[in-house]
Amino acid sequence: MSDDHAPTILAETAATTATASAPRFPTAPGVTLNVRSGPGTGYGIVRTLPAGSSVTIYCQTPGTTVTGPYGTSNIWDNIGSGEYVSDAYVHTGSDGYVTGRCG
Repeated sequence: MSDDHAPTILAETAATTATASAPRFPTAPGVTLNVRSGPGTGYGIVRTLPAGSSVTIYCQTPGTTVTGPYGTSNIWDNIGSGEYVSDAYVHTGSDGYVTGRCG
């Protein structure tokens, strides 16, 4: 058997491991959460998360200040490509940043 495919397999394994080990945070119970295309209420809604969801936060950035179940915050959590939710609706256990700032 040749090693021609080894780098691809290793890269796929590393990506799967990184995704699997990324921490997930619960959203506010009983709340259907709007996912927006940017870090603020002025951005369009791209989808909604059902109540009881959890999200992976890839990076965080300042944006529109929002008041929610977990306080008032201007931090927005990037949960996917072009997908942001207000940190005021995500239980991170912190009033500040819990991961790096977006790019």
